[in-house]
Formats: sequence, C-alpha cells, structure tokens
Amino acid sequence: MSEAQSGIAVLMVCMGNICRSPTAEGVLRVMHRRLVPSLPLRVDSGGTHAYYHLGEEPDTRSQAAAGRRGYDISAHRARMVTVQDFSRFDYVLAMDDDNLQHLRKLRRPGSHAELGLLLDYADKDGPRSVPDPYNGGVAGFERVLDLVEAGVIGLLRSLCMKQGIAFPDKAAQEHDARH
Repeated sequence: MSEAQSGIAVLMVCMGNICRSPTAEGVLRVMHRRLVPSLPLRVDSGGTHAYYHLGEEPDTRSQAAAGRRGYDISAHRARMVTVQDFSRFDYVLAMDDDNLQHLRKLRRPGSHAELGLLLDYADKDGPRSVPDPYNGGVAGFERVLDLVEAGVIGLLRSLCMKQGIAFPDKAAQEHDARH
C-alpha cells in the first residue's frame, strides 16, 4: 500500500481477532480522530488463528471494557491475516511474540510491511506483549486497554514524526492522566 495513495495502513494482529486486535484497532481509530485527524491513516485488524472465530463480533467483555472508555468496537468481525496483508499494509503489529512468530512465517520475501509488536511503540521500560485476556476476568480486559492505549499513543507519535506532523503531546498526557 502506498502511503501517497490512501494514507498509512496499519494492521493490528492477535490470535483470534476477537479481543486484543479489535480493541487495538478501535483505540487507534478513536485516538487518531481525537489527536491527529490530519494524519492520513487506515486501520484494520486480523488474527493468526481467527478460523476459530471467523466472522464473529468481538468478545462481549472486550466490547464492554472498550465501551466504558468510549471505544465502540461492535461493528468489527473477526478475520484471518492473509499473505496479501503484507502488501496491503505498511505496518503489521502483533500483540505478543507468539503471534509475531506466526506472522514472520506467513510473510513472504519482498514484503514491504514493517512487522513488529504494538508495544514496541510504548514505554521502553514496560511490557513487550499485550496479554491475552480471553480466559481471565474483567481486570484482564482493562489491562489490555491500558497497554493498547500506551502503544497507540506511541505509534501515533512515531507516525506523526515520520510525516512531519505535530503530535499534541499535551492531549496525550491528558489522556494518560485520565487512565
């Protein structure tokens, strides 16, 4: 995907595409609109093992946690990551090392997509992986949001820097203070 054609394309990836990656997609959409709407951006999400949940909406606990913070992820439907995604997206960002390894195996030589972890963009002293909350309680879904928000703010800051667009650090700091 050429940035000049339709903006920067970002794909968020987890295992089933019903918890972490749709949350990251939804958070990125909202924060992009709130913080830097001038940044040309397209975002989606997918799963490395989404065949378990193909076409399903996000986990109800993910939807509830996201909704409490003003993110509506209800329209999302789970899908599998494909080989073509590595040419359709500029950034393919996994939620954890296991999914990153699956993506490395799926990626074909010559792919231009930058492959990494979402939390590579967050505080360097923090965790590298967004833990899977699926088999846990409500606190796990809240933790996912905390980590995803930190990663998304860092990602937006990085993308703005690369595009020569001012990033509103004050707005990001206010967001951090609220959460």
